[in-house]
Amino acid sequence: MSVIPLQRDIEYPESDGQPMAESDLHADEMIYLRLALREHFRNEPDVYVAGNLFFYFRQRDPRAVVAPDLFVVKGVPKDSRRKYLLWEEGQVPCFVVEITSNSTQHEDLKSKKDCYESLGVEEYFLFDPLGDYLKPRLQGYRLVNGRYETAGPRADALESRTTGVTLRVDGEHLRLIDTATGAPYLRPEELTFRRPAPEPDPGCP
Repeated sequence: MSVIPLQRDIEYPESDGQPMAESDLHADEMIYLRLALREHFRNEPDVYVAGNLFFYFRQRDPRAVVAPDLFVVKGVPKDSRRKYLLWEEGQVPCFVVEITSNSTQHEDLKSKKDCYESLGVEEYFLFDPLGDYLKPRLQGYRLVNGRYETAGPRADALESRTTGVTLRVDGEHLRLIDTATGAPYLRPEELTFRRPAPEPDPGCP
């Protein structure tokens, strides 16, 4: 009697060994966006914010993967993840941002854009902090009848309908603003941590 071999489990890697970002500036933007959006959704238990995390979108095909610089998923818990498996989570991101550059332009404007469109990602934004190739440096797309259309006419600010934030160009950086209140989200270097002054040493004159 012949023995039918068991099918090997499919592995879904958590890293490709490549650097997280093109430069320190690109990495700083990713960190800021993730912190700002986590603060924006801090009171909503079913909104997950992540960045530079492998997002697998087709079961049993580890080649079907993208790693958005920043993405937001509604309808899933905030639990920490090492990778995002669409068939287990059941929810596609509603919002994706890529901090782009000249070396990633083909991927960001073609393969990733086509992928996000086909998956049904409602909003896709790109920001080119160094102005390498995007004119204007901030651009966005929104799904309309299953196809991406430009998100708005302004070159310096675009509103995200899915998240309730406005993305605004601020020098080499992006600034996120709560659309409802107009309040900006501060960058880490702008946060002031006040420490109490040390008590004087009674032994000193």
